[in-house]
Amino acid sequence: MDQIAQATEDDPRDREAARDLRRVGAHPDYWYPLAWSRDLKPGRTLAARFAGDPIVLVRPKQGPVFALADRCAHRQVPLSRGMVEGCSLRCGYHGWAYDMAGRCTDVPYLDKGKLPNGVRAYPCREVEGLILVFPGDAARSDTVPLPALGSVADARYKTRRFGREVACHYSFMHENLMDMNHQFLHRRQMGKIRPRFLGQGSGPDWVEARYSFARTAGKQPLAEAAIFGQRRTGEEAHAERDVMTIRTEYPYQTVRIRTDGDTPVMDLWIVHVPLDREQRQCRTFGLLSVKRLRIPGLLEAAWPLLVLFTERIFKEDRDIVEAEQAAHDVQGADWNQEVFPVIRRLRALLRRCGAPDHVPVSVRDAIEPDAGAAACPLHREAVTPAL
Repeated sequence: MDQIAQATEDDPRDREAARDLRRVGAHPDYWYPLAWSRDLKPGRTLAARFAGDPIVLVRPKQGPVFALADRCAHRQVPLSRGMVEGCSLRCGYHGWAYDMAGRCTDVPYLDKGKLPNGVRAYPCREVEGLILVFPGDAARSDTVPLPALGSVADARYKTRRFGREVACHYSFMHENLMDMNHQFLHRRQMGKIRPRFLGQGSGPDWVEARYSFARTAGKQPLAEAAIFGQRRTGEEAHAERDVMTIRTEYPYQTVRIRTDGDTPVMDLWIVHVPLDREQRQCRTFGLLSVKRLRIPGLLEAAWPLLVLFTERIFKEDRDIVEAEQAAHDVQGADWNQEVFPVIRRLRALLRRCGAPDHVPVSVRDAIEPDAGAAACPLHREAVTPAL
């Protein structure tokens, strides 16, 4: 299954009605970005959320960032409203203090020997401008690798950090990015594009699709020319040469465009972090890396155009997936009639690797497995029996 295969009919055992994908939670046993490093100043706190759980991020003036449950053990008020003292966080109500492990270290009106229990601490790392938190089983955090963040650390690339809150379940975002047949949506930005599906591949925790494209009407946007490093008029000459590979490697997504070689001219890493308990809202964190051009300073000069172009594309995508979520809310269920094999495979992956629910194991095994794919390797007990 590790080899790219031509599109075939999806596994007949995959019955999408078995488990409404729009109600499958993101599995918490992964590293998720909850904030940009730039948004958390020294000596300050920042309130964040993961799937309805309030989390406070704390940056001492000296020492690493840490994360705690955003509630005081005393009266449950948000600790994010408190103050940072050294490597501790003091609640702004009665002054209870907590260290970076969540232990209560001081209650101003109690003896040290009578201190109460503290609050939950979350494993936390800061990498390449992202503050990552492990919201699941903390005991697993040492064995789950940090995400590979594309080409952000490669000096040959210039990277744009972007993201917005989107009012939809995270699965809509995965489908939107994976399915390049929706280029009709972006016709005003890109002209008329004809995608060609080249093939797909999959494994226990990943699905990928490959495409090439040809422009059949309209002009190449300047921002696109900046990515490829050239203006193009004869699109057909490049249709086979330019290959876009889109991959969901749970829970992250990547997009890489290669032309004439193995080195991508564009490398996107992106994740969609659920915010509310029902997971009908998510926040996107994206790292868009574009390979620098041979002429020094040319990419920098074109960068404002690229930012504007990508913002317009993202807005069109955001509006359409929010419309999909609204339709699901009205219907109360997932009525989608999905016909594209790679999206059917993606949907099976997101259900299989998502947070556990109470679908009986016997039912799950009969109707949900994807061809040749076992449960996600990091949490093979993904679905638990009904009580």
